[in-house]
Amino acid sequence: MSKTIANPPPAEAVDYQESGRPQFHFTARRNWLNDPNGLVYCAGEYHLFFQHNPTDNNWGNMTWGHAVSADLVTWRQIEDAIEPDHLGTIYSGSAVIDHDNTAGFQTGAEPTIVAMYTAAGGSSPESEGQPFTQCLAYSNDRGRIWTKYARNPVLPHVVGENRDPKVIWYAPGQFWVMALFLDGESFALFTSPNLKRWNRIQTLSIPNSSECPDFFPMTVQGAPDEERWVFAAANSHYLIGRFDGAVFTEIAGPYAMDFGSNFYAAQTFSDIPPADGRRIQIGWMAGGVYPGMPFNQQMTFPTEMTLRDTPDGLRVFRSPVSEIALLVTDRSEWRDLSVSPGENPLSEISSDLLDIELEVPLDSSAVFGFRIGGREIRYAHQDQTISCLGRVARRESAEPVMHLRILADRTSLEIFVDGGRSTLSFCVTPADPRPSLEFFAEGAPVRVSSLLVRTLRSSWSETSGEFPL
Repeated sequence: MSKTIANPPPAEAVDYQESGRPQFHFTARRNWLNDPNGLVYCAGEYHLFFQHNPTDNNWGNMTWGHAVSADLVTWRQIEDAIEPDHLGTIYSGSAVIDHDNTAGFQTGAEPTIVAMYTAAGGSSPESEGQPFTQCLAYSNDRGRIWTKYARNPVLPHVVGENRDPKVIWYAPGQFWVMALFLDGESFALFTSPNLKRWNRIQTLSIPNSSECPDFFPMTVQGAPDEERWVFAAANSHYLIGRFDGAVFTEIAGPYAMDFGSNFYAAQTFSDIPPADGRRIQIGWMAGGVYPGMPFNQQMTFPTEMTLRDTPDGLRVFRSPVSEIALLVTDRSEWRDLSVSPGENPLSEISSDLLDIELEVPLDSSAVFGFRIGGREIRYAHQDQTISCLGRVARRESAEPVMHLRILADRTSLEIFVDGGRSTLSFCVTPADPRPSLEFFAEGAPVRVSSLLVRTLRSSWSETSGEFPL
């Protein structure tokens, strides 16, 4: 089934400057958004597909929304990509570039983008009685027009509500690998020569985890010949292991990537050019509340993931992608600063769009933190805990200097501890008027070796909501 895009009618005006809309985190122009889907880089563009209800601010009628970016910062929402049909509404999945035309879909000089998604049978009147199955759609024009494979589904129902296929190319074996959620805590790996015929090779589990698997290789930082594989679930819990094309062998985990209240269903990009080589991730900041807004829900800011050897073994670290520098409009910096209880060196900073970095040499009495928009981020060295909005995470590093980075948008806080070894992601509802920014010390003065506050601009432009011509 091919979808031809005529010139769409003008969308109702949205200026992206509403008081309750984040300014450097992606949101749909209008209506509901959840899981990031089909993250893929193609011909100079990052593609962000996403679970979307194009007709309502609440979950339902699942469709793949679509946005593109040249820089991971400024996103432009374009025409929805994949719409419901008789097999079901369109649940989560992934996308790849079929460089070798293994599926045979390519018609021109450019390689095809192939999306694999779950058709959620029984989730609409049209699909009543259908099971959950895995299907293909493809595009030969850089993702603007999509055609569903005529012989869908390519993977019939396996069990339960099996869903959320994540597909990657396994270069050593020259075949495709798919991670799929099965049921309960169970996941499976499948292989295929052409994206159309799939063979199950393994079943595995991650305790207390389900949905939206991601599966990818990473080299150990500083040891480019040391490759490991990461298998992650929707709740950010992940395993580290080895994969030989036939078996994933777990060697460590599960560990948690995020300890906040609002991080879910993260996915990493396919086909990042080797010259770049980063493992880039976006997640859904699930559970935010946006009163009076024309949209509902938001994504995390894109992060770069690294795999590092620590005294406790290998761990995944996450940090904001370097492209955030494109948004910096001003910076204030302090070095070798002593902050006593009751003092606030940040009282003159009024922006609500911030990228903050802090380094503090630690001693047993150190208690300090930030109040951003009235929300407190607090670290107490005696018990080595960082707390915010009812969540408490233990600091995992034993380094004598603590590094803390915080991204503050109108509707979110993302906290990166010790270079991103631990992260905490939170949605917030803006206060009006917004309280001033504070850095505080408790009990005794705190020595700050460096404090950098970058003021950011909005990433939305006047063309952010327009369809392409």
